[in-house]
Amino acid sequence: MHWQNERGSRGNTLNLVERDRLIAMYKDGHRAVVAALDGIDEAGLDAREGPGEWSPREVVHHLADSEMTSALRLRRLLAEESPIITGYDQDEYAARLHYGRPISASLAAFGAARASTAEIFPHMTATDWSRAGTHSDSGPYGVEDWLAIYGVHAHDHADQIRRARSKVG
Repeated sequence: MHWQNERGSRGNTLNLVERDRLIAMYKDGHRAVVAALDGIDEAGLDAREGPGEWSPREVVHHLADSEMTSALRLRRLLAEESPIITGYDQDEYAARLHYGRPISASLAAFGAARASTAEIFPHMTATDWSRAGTHSDSGPYGVEDWLAIYGVHAHDHADQIRRARSKVG
């Protein structure tokens, strides 16, 4: 149902310009999703870009689960020595966590996780940015890998929401 790869890039080193760009995108992610949802009705919430794709409703629930998970991942990378970052089956989450429910609480959880995590960035040192652990599915996984994934994650899903909405006449 979902095409985004959550795994790290294994040793990718971001330059400061790229890091700042990804931080700005991360901070803007909730706004981008809210904008993509602006004026959406029930039919739009349940529209699909194509067979097997997630609806905007499912995307919002995924973002809440993903962002709460990612917030903990960053904290573990910063506070623990070489943590194991455990992967999860996002399709199983969608099936078992009832992604057909209303979106308001999930949209708020997504926003809160992003806002709380974004407050950490200005305090991070060069050493913090170089910290790493191991992802259970893909191996080496560092703070910069985390940012490369989650910096664009919400914007990618905002685009997905817009594409699904375009299918509703």
